[in-house]
Amino acid sequence: MERVLIVEDDENIRQLLKLTLASFNYELVDFENGQDAYEYLQNNKVDLAILDLMLPGMNGYDILKFIRSKASLKDLPVIILSAKDKELDKIMGLDLGADDYLTKPFSVLELAARIRSLLRRSKKDERMIQIHGLCIDLDKRTVSIDEHPVELTFKEFELLKYLAKNEGRAVAREELINQIWGYDFIGESRTLDVHINSLRKKMGSEYAHWIQSVRQVGYRFVVGDNDA
Repeated sequence: MERVLIVEDDENIRQLLKLTLASFNYELVDFENGQDAYEYLQNNKVDLAILDLMLPGMNGYDILKFIRSKASLKDLPVIILSAKDKELDKIMGLDLGADDYLTKPFSVLELAARIRSLLRRSKKDERMIQIHGLCIDLDKRTVSIDEHPVELTFKEFELLKYLAKNEGRAVAREELINQIWGYDFIGESRTLDVHINSLRKKMGSEYAHWIQSVRQVGYRFVVGDNDA
């Protein structure tokens, strides 16, 4: 079930959106101000965001800038839903990275159609993970960094894929072992560390720090952080 984020300060419009989109079987998360939405997006993933522009606190433009600046969110489909109907407003929103711009008053059925279209387009890109210079092709099972191929074993590929998909989240050792080796794995947990060390070496000194060790937890994939 796709998760849709709604950021709208008008209670009536927010409830209308929730009622309509729930009928299309979307999981909905809604906020009435930009700051709460910003904090939610720090540690949670959604499949599409609907943003009002004129919000208390952090406005829609600022949320959009944050989304496009964060590696794990940069490809998130975003629809601006706003009463600001001037051409300049639309141009600014689209130039900042919005995928669509709908002005109020609006047709909920048209909005639903645009959501479906964006989600279909987004799903076509799910077989490729691209984060800065890192490219993971899930169908071909290939990895490249700055367009240079990186040869990985089966387990190394699965580890990198899982960590990259959970970028920014501290993933527990037990979770990684269960996901990569299976729940019936009876080997030593040190096996995970050996594979992580090998993966870091193959990624090279410039990118090895993207895989961080989290004390007493496991590992975390963080792009551009040198405090590994």
